[in-house]
Amino acid sequence: MTKQAEGADERPARGRGRRPADEVRADVFRVVGEILLQEGIADLTFERVARLSGVSKTTLHKWWPSKGSLALDGYFHAVQETLAFEDTGDIRADLTSQLRAFARIMTRTPAGRVVTELIGQSQTDENLATAFRSLYSSERRRLAGERLLRAREQGQIRDEVDVQVLVDQLWGAVYHRLLIPDEPVTDDFVVALVSNLIDGIAPSPGTP
Repeated sequence: MTKQAEGADERPARGRGRRPADEVRADVFRVVGEILLQEGIADLTFERVARLSGVSKTTLHKWWPSKGSLALDGYFHAVQETLAFEDTGDIRADLTSQLRAFARIMTRTPAGRVVTELIGQSQTDENLATAFRSLYSSERRRLAGERLLRAREQGQIRDEVDVQVLVDQLWGAVYHRLLIPDEPVTDDFVVALVSNLIDGIAPSPGTP
């Protein structure tokens, strides 16, 4: 456990009284995000989150039926700002920037291990699989799709291109390397992914 996390465990208890649900959830997301990004999922428990957030275990279990769903929701909110899509008007630059941020989190913090563990567990846990789709993957897919649709409207992507397939090509390739680590997820890899997608892989007409 890190020193920062040790200090977090010593936070004073909150006063009694009903708080707005959004405020309660924000406290839970903050606590879960800190634990996941600093330590990973092994030390994440309902008891610890209840103690640090001042939220009862009963409330936690009502909103998140499993440790996996709690971890997924907390992780998404912890990285939401970091992984937000910029819109500079240049889809190549924005895709590269977002994928770099995603790769950094997945390879340089415990969060990457958390997500790969949850993906693995979701293969045999139907409830976790449902939570993963509803709390994480579908939302990440929506954000990426919206940015790509704007690029298509701006004429940077052909009209007939399915933007959801583009999402699979880009982020799916990163997840593949994370789950089957034969090759590393490097900055050069991210740049090549975007370049191959935007520029295409077929030779230009007339190229010998």
